[in-house]
Amino acid sequence: MKRASYVLTLLILLAGVPVLSGHGAEPKKVSEIMRQKLKHAQKVLEGITMKDFKKISKSADELLFLTTEEEWKVLRTADYVNHSNEFRRNVQALMKNAKDENLDACTLSYVEMTLTCVKCHKHIREVRMGRLPPLPRDSRLGER
Repeated sequence: MKRASYVLTLLILLAGVPVLSGHGAEPKKVSEIMRQKLKHAQKVLEGITMKDFKKISKSADELLFLTTEEEWKVLRTADYVNHSNEFRRNVQALMKNAKDENLDACTLSYVEMTLTCVKCHKHIREVRMGRLPPLPRDSRLGER
């Protein structure tokens, strides 16, 4: 029984080593930021549907703050920087439109912000897929 508890303790300690050494911590932080981004984007949409300009402004401010986090910078490419800057501009426009209580402009800013998210996530997937090793060629797939 003692031996089993020692083995279990050792396994638990070994499982924690990657977290303590910093490995595996970054993806969790990035995924947490993305969860927060989604939460605040949903609150913006709720504010738009309820014509609650304070909610729109507060949630947009939270979105803008997330872009200052170091983990926000997941790639160091010119396209990624452009997408990030476009996202910030759209969020700032959203904040201005909420301050002006212009619901149509808030809605348009929200749509533009969301499209920027889609473009950026597509870019990230393409870059990461490009980093994968090429698949082995299969002679059954048309090689002659």
